[in-house]
Amino acid sequence: MFLETMLLTFKVAFITTLILLIIGVPIALWLSNTKSKIKPIIETIVSMPLVLPPSVIGFYLLIFLGPSSSIGTFVENWFDIRLVLSFEGILIGSILFSFPFMIHPIQSGLQSLPKSLVEASYTLGKTKLQTLFYIQIPNIKNSLLTGIVLTFAHTVGEFGVVLMIGGNIPGETRLASIAIYDEVEALNYDLASQYALTLFAISFVILLFVYTINRKFSGVLR
Repeated sequence: MFLETMLLTFKVAFITTLILLIIGVPIALWLSNTKSKIKPIIETIVSMPLVLPPSVIGFYLLIFLGPSSSIGTFVENWFDIRLVLSFEGILIGSILFSFPFMIHPIQSGLQSLPKSLVEASYTLGKTKLQTLFYIQIPNIKNSLLTGIVLTFAHTVGEFGVVLMIGGNIPGETRLASIAIYDEVEALNYDLASQYALTLFAISFVILLFVYTINRKFSGVLR
């Protein structure tokens, strides 16, 4: 049960991080370049998970994705996928709740790049896509790494949203953070401690890795 729960936790964290990396880079690029009047609105929406209680997000996910909702009914009827009390449900919740942890570091990294660097690329005939992959992304490695690691670590430790949208189904929605709560309620402190120490160790190693790599990158840049 312990191994199954931890593997499921890492699976959710890995897929969440991968999806947010794919959609996060273009969103961060747009936010770093646009002068649109709706930019503050988009930035506010992206940052909402930082200040909203997880239970609020979980509640609205239940309302909008539940079997009685239009979206939930459509997805279940046409794709045979249930969005509540399922792996897909906790994945959606994790993606929404971890959104700012990927977007903000990448956006900050892109905004810190000198505009002359991008303009020089355009002057040499490079397209926007070529400039992104060959100029901008290689020069924001620190920001990309920070976004990836923070998203992964945050997803591993998420509790409120995944509990409300996914419940506590062993092998399907029971993540490590939920297992700790469950074992404490059952007065099974030994197993709860095993989960907690594992998450503590993983979080420590991840943060140590980020700070070490960032320090090396900073040294190279100097």
